[in-house]
Amino acid sequence: MSTRRPLTPAALDDRPIPVQAKLAAAWTSFMFLYAYVDILGFYTPGTVKDILDGKVYEFDLSQTFSTTVLTVLGIPIFMVVLSLTLPARKNRTTNLVVASLFVPFTVFNVAGGFYLLFYGLGVVLELVLLALILRYAWTWPRCAPSATTATGSDRAAVRARPHA
Repeated sequence: MSTRRPLTPAALDDRPIPVQAKLAAAWTSFMFLYAYVDILGFYTPGTVKDILDGKVYEFDLSQTFSTTVLTVLGIPIFMVVLSLTLPARKNRTTNLVVASLFVPFTVFNVAGGFYLLFYGLGVVLELVLLALILRYAWTWPRCAPSATTATGSDRAAVRARPHA
């Protein structure tokens, strides 16, 4: 006679996610949030009328305005790709610099918001993502020095070890 064992769920595979993937995901989330805040902002009273009249907040719509906005938005868009493709040292530095520069830019965006609670929440969420980017880049894991990168007394100790 066999006894029934209670079914227990198997442990889930929880592999570490590479820093590059975390950074790319955070930049992607940042871009989605940024876009949706702007898209939902079209529903605030008077926004579409102002756009049709050639104004975005206090700015006149022009080729210069549109090119500037596209350039600014292009930066986090390219950060998705750069976070996955740059070598680690350049990747870390680029993410630290770009995310740091986007913090004041993001805070500035709340100034144009008609619905302060809505735009304020959008800015807070964007700042959380930028903080995650800064944290991931700042705490990028380090590798132990290898025999080819060790210097000085470290190199002598590595050479002195017997090979197995």
